[in-house]
Amino acid sequence: MHRSAHDDRLNQHTAPTAPPAVGTQFRALPQPRHWLPVGVMLCAAVVVLGLAVQLVPGDTTAELGVDQNLSLHHVAVLTAVAMGINLLFGPVVGLLLIAVTALAIWLFRRDLVTAVAFGLTACSGWVASEAFKLLFARQRPNPALLFDPLAPETGSNSFPSGHVSFAVALAFALYFLARRTRWAKPVAVAGAAAALIVAWSRLYVGVHYPTDVAASFFAASAAAVLLAGLWNRFAPALVERVPARILRPSRRA
Repeated sequence: MHRSAHDDRLNQHTAPTAPPAVGTQFRALPQPRHWLPVGVMLCAAVVVLGLAVQLVPGDTTAELGVDQNLSLHHVAVLTAVAMGINLLFGPVVGLLLIAVTALAIWLFRRDLVTAVAFGLTACSGWVASEAFKLLFARQRPNPALLFDPLAPETGSNSFPSGHVSFAVALAFALYFLARRTRWAKPVAVAGAAAALIVAWSRLYVGVHYPTDVAASFFAASAAAVLLAGLWNRFAPALVERVPARILRPSRRA
């Protein structure tokens, strides 16, 4: 009985006496429990695909047949959709959309932490794709071998697709904003569907091979998972150092 009373006094002494300040509230990113092994395994999947397309004889030729078949059956409506996606999920418009959304979160929701987390998550797919592009340096499909090249591109940056990686990472970022609301499931489904449509468009336009777009899902997912784990572990200490007036700017009448 005496020991229980002593423990109660000790718990009261060590428990926090006040909630954290509003300006230092931290919103964690959703992450798997074992985020590091999951992230490493997803990266390994990209590496395996990258080595396979380089070492398996005839693999690129077989994949080119997919692009050629799509190029032979272009339809005006689908072409308009694919070209719109080519612009919307490209680096210029994509980065602008991310910047505008993050700025709106900061100013209108008065939440810099969430704005930064959204921006980093949305950009993580591009960062991952660029890193793997440098590692594998796969040549894009030759436009001269397509029946109807819609957006001819050349160079050694085919694997993986930056457009698809951005679409996947953006789906993660939007789910982060919508989670714990009634919009969480619809946003997750819409994000997954959008990423698949973007993947189709890259093949339809003829600027990527099927394994390029497949690897993009693994690369962007790896980036989102690893970023979430690192963010949740290290960002809280950094957030505590930022003045509350910056984290949550006051609204002026």
